[in-house]
Amino acid sequence: MITSTDNPKLKLVQRLAAEKRARERERLFVAEGEDLVEAASAAGWQPELLLRAGVDVEPALLARVSALGSGSRVVGVYRQRLSEPGGALSVYLHGVGDPGNVGAVIRSAHAFADGPVVLGPGCADPFSPKAVRASMGSLFARPPARASFDQLSGSAVALERDAATPLAALELAPPVVLCLGAEREGLPSELRERAAARAHIPLRADGPESLNVAMAATVALYERTRMAGHA
Repeated sequence: MITSTDNPKLKLVQRLAAEKRARERERLFVAEGEDLVEAASAAGWQPELLLRAGVDVEPALLARVSALGSGSRVVGVYRQRLSEPGGALSVYLHGVGDPGNVGAVIRSAHAFADGPVVLGPGCADPFSPKAVRASMGSLFARPPARASFDQLSGSAVALERDAATPLAALELAPPVVLCLGAEREGLPSELRERAAARAHIPLRADGPESLNVAMAATVALYERTRMAGHA
């Protein structure tokens, strides 16, 4: 059992949890908690390292390297994987810098789409602890892809609040890629102009001005799935 803070395994976990550069260099990431470790196992992922409190390491030491405020009873270290872009329905994110939003969109795409979340320039690290937790295990079942807007195949739909056409009114044959931009700026104008279509999600007149990007992606994915079911 690990009993020293100087243990190299604990130091690796701490580096991976805290530093994007370390995750990129090692091509590894950390998943904390029984639920995430079980989700990884169910998806066929084998850990490079597994540390269990009271079994492999003293609980207090594992809590010290945990990214969770309350510590964790189990920590797994996994090798990063990426998917290829594709599918009849997928999501493209551009400049979405909040890792919680990136992870939440990965979860929503797993629920509604057969394609992955495609991460473009400026997106948060999907393998950061916050993104991994927000994905609730969907990162393992449907790893994200990386590509530029130019590499997308299918009809790119730019989601923007000022578009004239409601998403439900679009009649596009698959594959369809729902494209969303940064939380405040949205998609760059050059990408909006090059999209096959531009659409908005109708909101109540007395409601909020816009939706959080993860909420917007979830609603749009559901709407496209509903439309496909009635085709």
